[in-house]
Amino acid sequence: MSRRPRRSLTGADGAPRPAADAPSSTEGYRLLPRYRSGDRKIEAGRDLFSVGSTGNAIFNLIDGWVALYTQLEDGRRQIVQFALPGAILGVLPSNRSQATFGALALTDVVASVIPTSMLATLSRDEPELTMRLARSLARDCSLAFDHLTSIGRRSARERVAHLILELFARYRAQWPGNRIEEMPLPLTQEQIGDATGLTSVHVNRVLSGLRKERIVEFHYRRLRILDPDRLIEVAGVEPEIVTAWLERQP
Repeated sequence: MSRRPRRSLTGADGAPRPAADAPSSTEGYRLLPRYRSGDRKIEAGRDLFSVGSTGNAIFNLIDGWVALYTQLEDGRRQIVQFALPGAILGVLPSNRSQATFGALALTDVVASVIPTSMLATLSRDEPELTMRLARSLARDCSLAFDHLTSIGRRSARERVAHLILELFARYRAQWPGNRIEEMPLPLTQEQIGDATGLTSVHVNRVLSGLRKERIVEFHYRRLRILDPDRLIEVAGVEPEIVTAWLERQP
């Protein structure tokens, strides 16, 4: 029996694999290319903004990883999204609204803090800026629906595989045309559990199973994809969804 063609997440041009730790340039992630005076460095473990906070600015993530989370009164936390460079965070309906979620720096990050007053002025003169914001919000909404489906309907094994596949594909999209099989994944098993509605013990059990089956390896916060075919099958993801993830952040 001949083996079916291997499905690839990384393209087939045979280009050399770039360093998997950081892109060579972060300028493409800026919402406002010429605006740098608002750049801020936030250390890992600190919030860009917290649940209940108010503000008059948005955060354009230039470098690093951020977890968006909600928190219950007893301290239980749900991670609702992982933001990668290019993300636009903290868009509030009005100046009087409070944030219903927080943004935690998982690594040291650089974010461009853009006053909403500046954004409003520029949007009137630059329609493309408004469209980019709209595309970012639409993308976030699509990912949120997918995460809700994952927690509500997928098994524990499917949830973890789905999250790994999504993050790998989104990270891979930062280098179109290049082959990447390994990446930094700055998450603890507890944080993976907070994102999938599982305990860290259960996450460990699932990851151990995926490693024994030679599908993925996750060790010291580095992820290596060993069998993309099997990962896609376990995650139960349609090829069209993977293609959408492979589109670069707006």
